[in-house]
Amino acid sequence: MTDLVRALAEASQVLYREAMYVDAQRWDEWLGLFTDDCEYWLPAWRGEHELTANPKREISLIYYGTRAGLEDRVWRIRSGQSIASTPMPRTTHTVHNILVEDVAEDSMTVLSTWTAHCFFHKLNASEVFFGDYRHSLRKTADGWKIARKYIVLKNDYVPTMLDIYNI
Repeated sequence: MTDLVRALAEASQVLYREAMYVDAQRWDEWLGLFTDDCEYWLPAWRGEHELTANPKREISLIYYGTRAGLEDRVWRIRSGQSIASTPMPRTTHTVHNILVEDVAEDSMTVLSTWTAHCFFHKLNASEVFFGDYRHSLRKTADGWKIARKYIVLKNDYVPTMLDIYNI
């Protein structure tokens, strides 16, 4: 097996697990896929074809500079303190067109496209969100972890709430 084929297989497993854990609301396992110093970023659109470029100076739809932010978000979801997330929507994520952009011994950058189907109980409505992912993975003693997740939401007119489980 070539290095690129092996990297693609390993990266695909991380991305598929991430989608599966979110859909099953297996939050501890989902958080376990991220490094402590990870960045999780969903920038806003500045114009028709331009995204914001700096999460610390411009608007983002979602931004967490470390895993602690993700942990706090999960705590709010679990505790019921996120009224918008109660009840939790049913979701199904699919990850497509996975491409390893570059790979080194202990890191790789992975591009993919995604779709998330969400059913919102309160509204008796379904929505589909879709876009692109750019994952930066880092090899750790526990295997490949997500060091950075950059999400582009292509249909950013959001008719209801948007959260980590929608993207």
